[in-house]
Amino acid sequence: MNEGFAYCEEIALAHAGRTVLDYLAVRHRHSSEAVWRERIAAGQVEIRGRRASVEDALRAGERLVWRRPPWTEPDVPLAFAVLFRDDHLLAVAKPRGLPTNPNGGFLTHTLLHVVRRAFPEATPMHRLGRGTSGVVLFACTLEARQGVAAALRHGRVEKVYRALVTGVPDSTAFSIERPIGPVPHPRLGNVHAVSEQGKRAVTHVRVLTVQSDAAIVEATIPTGRPHQIRIHLAAAGHPLVGDPLYAAGGGRPCPATRVTGSTPCASPSPTRPQASESRSSAPRPRSSARPRLNLPLDGRLPRPRARVRSPGSRVRRGARARLQKVNLFAPSLTGRASPTK
Repeated sequence: MNEGFAYCEEIALAHAGRTVLDYLAVRHRHSSEAVWRERIAAGQVEIRGRRASVEDALRAGERLVWRRPPWTEPDVPLAFAVLFRDDHLLAVAKPRGLPTNPNGGFLTHTLLHVVRRAFPEATPMHRLGRGTSGVVLFACTLEARQGVAAALRHGRVEKVYRALVTGVPDSTAFSIERPIGPVPHPRLGNVHAVSEQGKRAVTHVRVLTVQSDAAIVEATIPTGRPHQIRIHLAAAGHPLVGDPLYAAGGGRPCPATRVTGSTPCASPSPTRPQASESRSSAPRPRSSARPRLNLPLDGRLPRPRARVRSPGSRVRRGARARLQKVNLFAPSLTGRASPTK
C-alpha cells in the first residue's frame, strides 16, 4: 500500500460558480457523483485551506485539493535495466505492464518511482504507454533536460518501434497521416483518438515479417502524439494484437485514412497491445556522439551475467543482448532499489 497523494488543481475561469460536487463529478468521471459526495463528506476534499462542502461555489484561480487516502496499487513488473549512463543522461529499459509516470491508480508502481529510488536526480524526457516495452531516456542535469527537450522539439531524437498487428497490410511500406486529439469516451471521459480537430500526426510504417493473419511492423513517428502508433495502425485497419482500447473502425464511421487500401478510423473500442520501442538514439550534451540503444524484439529486460554490486556499477563485457552496460534494479523488501541477478 502506498502513502496516499494530494491531487491539486487550479480552477479555470470557465468553471467559476460551479459547486465543488458538480465540478468533480463532471471533470473527473472515473468516479461517480455518489462517490465524490462520500469523499467530500469524509473531509478528503479541500478548498481555500479548509474542508469543502458539496455546495461550495468555486472561484477562478483558487486551488482545489483531493487528499486521496493510501491505496493498494495493481501488481506490475517493478524492475528496469540500465542501458546507458553518463553524467548527463540515463537510458533504461521499461518492461511491458509498468506505467512510465503516475496516473490513474498508479503512484509508486511506476517507472519514475523505481528509477528515482536508485537515481533521485533523474527526470523522464518522454513516456511509453503501460503496454509498451522499450527505451526511456532520463536527464540527470538541468543542461541535459534543456538539451534533450530542444532535441525532441526539433526532431533530433530518433525512436523506432516494432509492433505485432492484426492482419497483413497491403503495402510493405506506407505512411499514415491523420490528426489526433481528445474525443469523448462513455466510460473514460476523454481519450485520444483520430479527430479532425486534433493535431497533425504522421507515422511511417515498414512491414518486417508476415504471418498468416498478423504481421510485425516497424514504425517511426516524426510527430509524437499520445498513443499515436496504436491509433494510426488501428486507423489503417491493423490494430495492435491484444489492444484493449483501439480497434479497427472503433464503432463509428470516419473519412478515409491516408494509406493505400485502408478506410476505417481509430476510435476507442469497448489485453495488452503488442508493441515495443526497439531502438532509440539521441544527442549527448557537450558531445557530438549519438548513443544508439537497442532492445531485444521480445521486449524482455536484458540480464547481466554477473551480479551488480550497487546502482550505477558497470557490468563486465559479454552481457547479453549486445548492450554495453546493463544493470537490473528492483525494489527490495526495505523499500530501496537493489540490483537483481
